[in-house]
Amino acid sequence: MSSLTLFGAGSWGTALASHLASAGRDVTLWVRRPETVEAIRRTSHNPQYLSSIPIPASVHVTADLKEAAAASNLWGMVVPSQKLRARAESLQPYAHDEIRIVSLAKGIESDTLYTMTKVLADTLPAVPPNQIGVLSGPSHAEEVAEGRPTSLVAAAPTETEARRIQKVFMTDRMRIYLNTDVVGVEIGGSAKNVLAIAAGIGDGVGYGDNAKAALVTRGIAEIRRLGQSMGADPRTFSGLSGIGDLVVTCMSAHSRNRRLGERIGRGETLDDILDDMDMIAEGVHTTQAVHQLAARHGIEMPITEAVHSVLFGGKQPAEMVKRLMTRSAKREHWLPDSSELMTRPSSE
Repeated sequence: MSSLTLFGAGSWGTALASHLASAGRDVTLWVRRPETVEAIRRTSHNPQYLSSIPIPASVHVTADLKEAAAASNLWGMVVPSQKLRARAESLQPYAHDEIRIVSLAKGIESDTLYTMTKVLADTLPAVPPNQIGVLSGPSHAEEVAEGRPTSLVAAAPTETEARRIQKVFMTDRMRIYLNTDVVGVEIGGSAKNVLAIAAGIGDGVGYGDNAKAALVTRGIAEIRRLGQSMGADPRTFSGLSGIGDLVVTCMSAHSRNRRLGERIGRGETLDDILDDMDMIAEGVHTTQAVHQLAARHGIEMPITEAVHSVLFGGKQPAEMVKRLMTRSAKREHWLPDSSELMTRPSSE
């Protein structure tokens, strides 16, 4: 399988199409707007996303959903998390049991609190669930498009299916590791956006590096608690889709979620920021979803609670930092007990 269809031509879809086509893959890129298709064909650039990155002529660009679906038996879903269900529903007439799907979105569906692979399994029953996987990890689209070294993790219910994803996406500039902990990889890739908003708020207020280091460290502990409650392997969160994705998202100037938090920290309102952004910051929806998941599973997530209170409860960052810093004294509990470790081998 060296061919794939990418559904979605935002920054990530554009970056992957350019990178994988340059590495010799047979790539079809489905674009929602016909006028964007014409612009890409005419200029070899996406006029709206990563407009400076050339798109190889070998990429087949189309707005015809049926044509895109038939072009490959490997579908990469590169649409925002809250729009994934609608896009998957539009693909129902073309789905069959030979199709394999890779989720390339990082988020949790707001209404159902489903992860993206669960949304796909729920919406496309013709595709066997063990043929639905995820690719995640520290991966800013700008750097992938420019060919800078990147490492990701491919997860699927079986190692055989994970290897299929690895084979298609691994290049000399994009290293892919394997995992069979699908829910862990998805929770790590989604929940880190909440912590990125928190890191940005700290940057905007001016709390400094000490606070950010503590936030990242205690944040991964929160994510691990939530993931374990949902059946994830705790070791997953020490990997690329856990610590790796959290660090890059909290630190990088490329991070939309961190930038959103920074503007919150400087006193702007969430509504004004969202009106001004031309790309989606997944962390806003994810904050609400993770907050609900924590309540559902009875998990303590104080940083997530603080971000939720600032974004949706009208609280000021300084008030929530004081609340975090004056919580009752605790012992640091970092590594899981041996009884918590699952027998499934972690990727190397």
